[in-house]
Amino acid sequence: MRLMFWTGFGVFALDQVIKFYVLFSVFGLSWAQVRVPSDQLPYPPTVEVFPPYLVLRMAWNRGINFGLFADFDMRWVLIAVAFAITGAVTWWLSRSGGTKWVYIAGGFLIGGAMGNVIDRFFYGAVADFLNMSCCGFNNPYAFNVADIAIFAGAIGLAFLADDSKKAA
Repeated sequence: MRLMFWTGFGVFALDQVIKFYVLFSVFGLSWAQVRVPSDQLPYPPTVEVFPPYLVLRMAWNRGINFGLFADFDMRWVLIAVAFAITGAVTWWLSRSGGTKWVYIAGGFLIGGAMGNVIDRFFYGAVADFLNMSCCGFNNPYAFNVADIAIFAGAIGLAFLADDSKKAA
């Protein structure tokens, strides 16, 4: 469980440091600019890092994946869901155990979820800014480090969790 905690903490810290750097250094936003109602958050100009493979394009996500339900005020519901999932994953892994890779996957999922919770709490929306396109495909969506960690953690838990103990 300690491995899951430290992995989650590391993912959370990395996500927040990168978001802070991108928002306040790369995009040059001020704290006053992001302390407004979530529907008035700023959209700074796109920064081409390694076009078209990596572009920093601001997208404030007030909804769930891909901005679904962004027109509804779901901030506190989504925060509660993230805490519920974090609690469920922690409870599940504490009872079922697993390899170190399962705990690392759980830490990725939990750290990413908590990184996005902080965004929703302070900004009212998740700060997404990574945009990647390739090979003639223009990706219209943006994401962040927490989103990558949530995806990797969920895939890791799905494929690495061993339910063979329960089958016996």
